[in-house]
Amino acid sequence: MLAQKNIKLFLILAGFFIANALIAEVMGAKIFSLEQTLGWRPANWQFFGESFSLNLTAGVILWPIVFIMTDIINEYYGQKGVRFLSYFTAVLIAFAFIVFSLGIKVSPAGFWESSFTTQNVPSANAAYNTVLGQSQWIIVGSIAAFLLAQILDVTIFHRIKKATGEKNIWLRATGSTLASQLIDSFVVLFIAFYVGPKLSGGTPWKISLLLAVCLGNYIYKVIIAFLMTPIIYGVHYLIDKYLGDELANKMKQEAMNT
Repeated sequence: MLAQKNIKLFLILAGFFIANALIAEVMGAKIFSLEQTLGWRPANWQFFGESFSLNLTAGVILWPIVFIMTDIINEYYGQKGVRFLSYFTAVLIAFAFIVFSLGIKVSPAGFWESSFTTQNVPSANAAYNTVLGQSQWIIVGSIAAFLLAQILDVTIFHRIKKATGEKNIWLRATGSTLASQLIDSFVVLFIAFYVGPKLSGGTPWKISLLLAVCLGNYIYKVIIAFLMTPIIYGVHYLIDKYLGDELANKMKQEAMNT
């Protein structure tokens, strides 16, 4: 089967898609300041009466790659290809966190914990548990947002393509991403920091704060979506060259009907 270019390409794209989505979930435990990383002063924008700077989860570093993989898979393998990978990835993310919880429960070896004290890590086990033991509601919100965003992305992508044809790759790629990521940005925060705390007896975020953080994250994603446009064209060019015009055109036509 690996001798068939379309199958080999699917395996490569699926591998990058799943790996980046899963790694992004794990990396998301860290919040970083984009402004300080770039040597800028915090923006301190005012949204809905709340001050917001670009403090983002480290997972956003990899999500642009997921955007590209989604659009490329959509282009050559259709809606069924993207939906299959999206559902499968969601299952793998849930499986990963179940396995992480088992790793958290096992007792650490004394020498392992003490070996990190020279690196200014007083409790390696506590650090391990903190990084991998994300809140249950964050995980639920993240998976739900991922699936909703992917389904919306693939639907809008195909509607734009049917209306415009093979031209305007940037329009269907960017348009579908902008719509899907608005949903993704809101759903994950709403479930993780509003619905979850309310149901579990915690303190939910204020709606104004929730909307401010959502809008700030979405602005970042909009900027990245436009910056990624030339890369999408470059990936299209490389794939068409690898497949050959005949096979590439055949796959794109079949993708429109799946």
